[in-house]
Formats: sequence, C-alpha cells, structure tokens
Amino acid sequence: MNTQFKKGALELCVLSQLVRGDKYGYELTERISDEMSIAGGTLYPILRKLKADDYVTTYLVESESGPARKYYKLTDKGKQYQSDVKQEWEAFARAVNQLIME
Repeated sequence: MNTQFKKGALELCVLSQLVRGDKYGYELTERISDEMSIAGGTLYPILRKLKADDYVTTYLVESESGPARKYYKLTDKGKQYQSDVKQEWEAFARAVNQLIME
C-alpha cells in the first residue's frame, strides 16, 4: 500500500479504533496491522500528538505478564475531532472516487 496514503489515514484509523473503546499502543498496532502493513513504532508519534492536542488521555493498567500497559482513551474533544475528521475523509474519498472512476 502506498506510504503516502497511509500517512494521511493513520490518525483517523487510530481515532476510529479508540471510539470503539480504550486500547493500549500494541493493541492498536496489531488491529491496524490486520488491515494494512505498518511498522511497530509508527503509531506512537500519532498517539503523542493526539495526547498533546487533548484528544486522548492515558492511564496505566497493571499487567500479569509484564509491565503496566498505557491505555489511550478519547476525550470528548477527541470524539468530536474523530467525527469531524471522518466526515472530511468521507467527502475526500467520494471526490477521489468520482475523479478516478470517470
């Protein structure tokens, strides 16, 4: 898959997974990797940016099989942002599809 396509869509993919429930970084990576190939550390800069912009908060959960896991949770601001970006993506995808299907 084209790297530039992925760069434009990964933030929305992360936000959309978090709308479905809180997740830790590796869990997000695994779920998104089920659909597209991404490198292991690809999502962490996105998660840091989302946190800096107050779209997500984090909390730790103890793990029986290792260190505590950092979970990411959408804030109300993040839920609104996801909805807005999703609408923009849908409009963009319709426009691209219209142009390439002519």
